Amino acid sequence: MQPEQVADTNADVSRETSETTEWPSPWDDDLPLAREAQRAVKVLNPGGDVMMPRPTKRRVLGIANQKGGVGKTTSAVNLAVALALHGNRVMVIDLDPQGNASTGLSVEHGAGTPSIYETIVEGTPLADVVQQVEGIPNLVCAPATIDLAGSEVELVSVVAREARLRKALDAYPHDVDYVLIDCPPSLGLLTVNALVAAEEVLIPIQCEYYALEGLGQLLRNIELVKVHLNPGLSVSTILLTMYDKRTKLADQVEQEVRGHFGDTVLKAVVPRSVRVSESPGYGQSVMTYDPGSRGATSYFEAAEEIARRGAQLGAA
Repeated sequence: MQPEQVADTNADVSRETSETTEWPSPWDDDLPLAREAQRAVKVLNPGGDVMMPRPTKRRVLGIANQKGGVGKTTSAVNLAVALALHGNRVMVIDLDPQGNASTGLSVEHGAGTPSIYETIVEGTPLADVVQQVEGIPNLVCAPATIDLAGSEVELVSVVAREARLRKALDAYPHDVDYVLIDCPPSLGLLTVNALVAAEEVLIPIQCEYYALEGLGQLLRNIELVKVHLNPGLSVSTILLTMYDKRTKLADQVEQEVRGHFGDTVLKAVVPRSVRVSESPGYGQSVMTYDPGSRGATSYFEAAEEIARRGAQLGAA
């Protein structure tokens, strides 16, 4: 790409992305993923008029649901990319030993890679394990390796084992607007670490049969953590995923969840989407893989809603 072409494309980039971030501009990078990120901004925000305001202070969200396959990792990855593409500085912490969030962001997480395991178990500074996500300078990721699978056993005898992640985040030297913690599909010690480190919990709920099964236990655990370990914790956001408009069941689940949780539920609903399912196989979020898809626009809308809610909370 010639220098004059870079100058031309910069003119189309969202004003929020190009002016408010203090990190390097993603459009100075000629890597393929950087070009995909640029294309995503053009498609999702063609006029550059959609603003995703930065919060007045760092927001730490644990993305949790002990049921597997509800869209936790997919939501963590796509919300992070959407926020980062529009001016917010974002960190993803992959706390699931499967490492799917690391895969979805195309971050190295093979055996021997410095990871969140070293931070939680060995006390390695978080700054020493985070990696820059290719093509999106506003986004970093603390990857998970298979070593994390044994961490709960190793932490049993550690003093203040529930607060290891919070301690690491408190010591992180760089400014971040959002920290999104992708929790494992369990209610073990790793998830407790996430809940102690977080201020908010985002719960993805799939619009399918048994959607609310086990949710009561998750809410009770969140309440226990709030009472005993983290008084500031709250369930701030519920995101409906895997919505299939062809079925009556999806509509029934949506109405039930909205009736029970009210305004905690985002207006944006993520549909069941082939593009969303395909994108991790290419080491990308759906935001960059197919920004024109319904899945991408839904996550864009959800991220915008989360950002605006955060700004309102800060102003209150």
